[in-house]
Amino acid sequence: MIRAYVGFDDTDNIDADRGTGKLARWFEKRLPEGCGVWGVVRQQLLVHESIPYTSHNSSACVVVEMPDSSALADIVSRAASHLEEFALEGSDPGLCVACENDPGLPELMDFGRKCTSRVLTQKDAMEAARGIHLSGHGGTRDGIIGAAAAVGLTASGWSGRFIEYRNLRRFPDALKVSELQNAGITVVSLDRDGQCPAPEELVRTKGWLRPRLWGGRPVLPVMPEGTGVWESPGGKRGKKKAEDCLTGSGA
Repeated sequence: MIRAYVGFDDTDNIDADRGTGKLARWFEKRLPEGCGVWGVVRQQLLVHESIPYTSHNSSACVVVEMPDSSALADIVSRAASHLEEFALEGSDPGLCVACENDPGLPELMDFGRKCTSRVLTQKDAMEAARGIHLSGHGGTRDGIIGAAAAVGLTASGWSGRFIEYRNLRRFPDALKVSELQNAGITVVSLDRDGQCPAPEELVRTKGWLRPRLWGGRPVLPVMPEGTGVWESPGGKRGKKKAEDCLTGSGA
């Protein structure tokens, strides 16, 4: 199997009941036969007064496993149709699709890293994605910036958090370290004393299990909560109120 990275950005509006992350997760149902989703990763981009966004300025990348690169053109076509069907009025959706062996990926990775700390333009995105599919599907087309960044950051293997991986949303609020490891999620302690979570110990997720993409794999950082009990950091955030957001749409 070979991987394709499908980046989506800027598909919602402030009144929407869904964001780009949900649109990205829905894409699994549109994949060609023989292809499957390895994971869906959310990427956080720079929040800056000159960048329009809806609530948090994030984009999403679907990591697709396909039999070979011949399926890529079909995936691009299906992703474009998916975006055009589900992107909401007032958004500026963008799509980026690359294969893991694409020679242009290193430049796109560099572009993605820059998007976390600098204000970049559509021209910058198009230059970084030379030879890689990048397309706008309405509005100002500003979504091509975040879509390209999502692909670059996810392909780097060291950025973002999983919003889907092996049905992680169905996992209970508390489960054993061994259960996470059996699901392919590595549990890593952030404790300063270097404690190591044992297989039989418990991890409390607070109903929000979101492993990080570290070293090209899902990793769940945890902190000790008590004897034999660990807690994963973070929690779900709601959308900001419209008056607290900048004008425009994002993911």
